[in-house]
Amino acid sequence: MTTPPPSAPTTTPPSSAPATKTPPAKPTSKPIEKAIVQKRKIRTGPAGSHLTTGTDGVALTFDDGPDPDYTPVLLRMLAKEKIKATFCVVGTQARRHPDLVRAIAKAGHTLCNHTWNHDLKLGKKPVAKIKSDLERTNAAIRAAVPDAKIPYFRAPGGHFNQPVVVTAKKMGMTSIYWKVDPRDWEHPKGESPGQHRKKIIKIVQRHTRPGSIVLSHDYAQPDTIAAYRTLLPWLRQRFRLVAL
Repeated sequence: MTTPPPSAPTTTPPSSAPATKTPPAKPTSKPIEKAIVQKRKIRTGPAGSHLTTGTDGVALTFDDGPDPDYTPVLLRMLAKEKIKATFCVVGTQARRHPDLVRAIAKAGHTLCNHTWNHDLKLGKKPVAKIKSDLERTNAAIRAAVPDAKIPYFRAPGGHFNQPVVVTAKKMGMTSIYWKVDPRDWEHPKGESPGQHRKKIIKIVQRHTRPGSIVLSHDYAQPDTIAAYRTLLPWLRQRFRLVAL
């Protein structure tokens, strides 16, 4: 089973280097689940895609799946911590694993269209082909979950432009970028699995703030799943975690 490589922006997303150093958020004694939702201005990225949630809630997003090895593990971890997330699903993977699409929806997570086969050059194609790609992906998701709501779209690699954003909007989908990117898909030569996990944890803990959209991958990234064993309880203690 192969799919194109995970999302890999050609430039470092704006979230990776905040203007000033701010200490990581500290736990609060007030239950996050019962906190009053605070609205915030949505920050926008490429072609008007959303960088933030528009509230004080933090959204965890997982791309390129579903993966038969790692998505079920992640779903169990999220259920244990009572956290809802957003899954950006690739159409070919949805077609291969409809049972996992059903499991994602049944657990109350949000579904996001991530194109049919992770085409990094989709935005350069004619609008008719962009629309066809997104429709095909939605159809694969709804073949598994006929009444599935698919309110969001994410361009592979974060390669948003006006044609893809406008096309997605006409189909009822909001385009989402991200504010925090641990680059979990990137494995430098000589980096051990343990080092990779620590890097993911460090970046997410250092840069996540109220309103952040956090990018990670559930497809073919075992170290990411391992990192979230630490991150999920850490984030839950400090933020109100929301599905978009």
